[in-house]
Amino acid sequence: MKTILAYRAGFDIDLGAPGPRAVAEAADRWVDSGEPRLTDPVLLRHGLHAAVERALPIQIHTGFGDRDLDLHRSNPIHLLDFLRTPSVATVPVTLLHCYPYHREAGYLAQAFGNVHVDVGLAVNHVGVRATQVIAESFELAPFAKLLYSSDAWGPPELHHLGAVLWRRAVTAVFGRWVEDGDWSATDARRVVEMVGRDNALRVYGLAGGGGRH
Repeated sequence: MKTILAYRAGFDIDLGAPGPRAVAEAADRWVDSGEPRLTDPVLLRHGLHAAVERALPIQIHTGFGDRDLDLHRSNPIHLLDFLRTPSVATVPVTLLHCYPYHREAGYLAQAFGNVHVDVGLAVNHVGVRATQVIAESFELAPFAKLLYSSDAWGPPELHHLGAVLWRRAVTAVFGRWVEDGDWSATDARRVVEMVGRDNALRVYGLAGGGGRH
């Protein structure tokens, strides 16, 4: 399940589960309005907690995105109370994209056992600075909590570009750490495989894993 709550209401609202009556009244208002775009916080919160009840992995768009979001309201640090909810702690949560709040997202991944992050959207937008952004994403987030993402959509060239920039950045960052003696080449290869494939297989319960591709 993916939510674009950041676009429609922001995270700086009450993210508790609404009651059935409030949901029904909000749904009636939305239907009566004839507005196709869903912006009612009650229904957005209901969708979020419906995913929690079904134990589905939840993807939450955070940080930079299209012009219809208020950037300061998409800072994932506003999700603290939601993530502290006991029922939420049992569900995998992936904070998508995160930039320029990737350090805040890394803190949340470090603090909460069920939180994971990626910086996919930033990679294609920051271009040659992708190396710096990806290096910063490794500062706080545990290696088992980081996921590769190209954030590609539409033309296949975007998938290719996201992959090339990510591989180039990881090679530069990890290569420097190996050359400086901070990491072994074996450790670097292991972390690349975790972030590039194995973490996603675990988080989303996908078949596969094991072996090197």
